[in-house]
Amino acid sequence: MASNRIGRINEEIQRELASQIRSLKDPRVSGTGMVSVTRVDTTPDLRYAKVYISVLDKTQEKDVLKGLKSAAGFLRRELGASLRLRYTPELQFTGDDSIAHGAHILELLRNVERQEGAHSDGEETEE
Repeated sequence: MASNRIGRINEEIQRELASQIRSLKDPRVSGTGMVSVTRVDTTPDLRYAKVYISVLDKTQEKDVLKGLKSAAGFLRRELGASLRLRYTPELQFTGDDSIAHGAHILELLRNVERQEGAHSDGEETEE
């Protein structure tokens, strides 16, 4: 039951932070392309929340994370005001490379599929 509550809180934090990040005036964050909150993991005591960030332009990821870390206090206060939790978790931002990892796996699967297709075509012509 507690994990279901944490899951709902994670979703609410993710939704709220995504909205707040769009309105940040820090040029390290707003001056980049698309910045997405891909996942939030909150500790069971609601003291800390690890926020996974994906940036469309990977060359700007470090700057975006620095900008978000400097705005963490502001984001935490805004989050506390909107969610009305007993404890508002301390936000820890980290880069998320799951999209790039998934694209890499998809490319590997396509390569295997092409190789198997070429191999089966070769067997048919020999018979």
